[in-house]
Amino acid sequence: MFDIGFSELLVIAVVALIVIGPERLPGVARTLGHLFGRMQRYVNDVKADISREMELEELKKMQSSMEDAARSFQSSVSKEMNDAEGEFNKLAQDAQPGADPFADMASDTPPPVAQPALRQSELALDTNPPASPQKQS
Repeated sequence: MFDIGFSELLVIAVVALIVIGPERLPGVARTLGHLFGRMQRYVNDVKADISREMELEELKKMQSSMEDAARSFQSSVSKEMNDAEGEFNKLAQDAQPGADPFADMASDTPPPVAQPALRQSELALDTNPPASPQKQS
């Protein structure tokens, strides 16, 4: 974090031993250790809070983009439904009760197909009437 090497720590320890004295040095070192630990926890908490805020901001952006996409989809679906409903209503009005739906096609119907005439030989073959079905008991 501070890029302090071993030789620099050794110089600081010797100076502290000379300035503070050997009887108070362990208590001061313990106090400095606690303060350093608190400082590290505080820095880690701040980092975690910043990270959470950034993630929350990203989630809010994603939520707003999803809501925009949902609104766009809903509007396109409702537009298509309105168009389909309009076409259906138009077809329903065109097919009013009492109106002949095939009136337009009456002029387009082809004339009936003529059947060929039967010859005498074909008529002679059909002299037996069809047999009536018998009941089974």
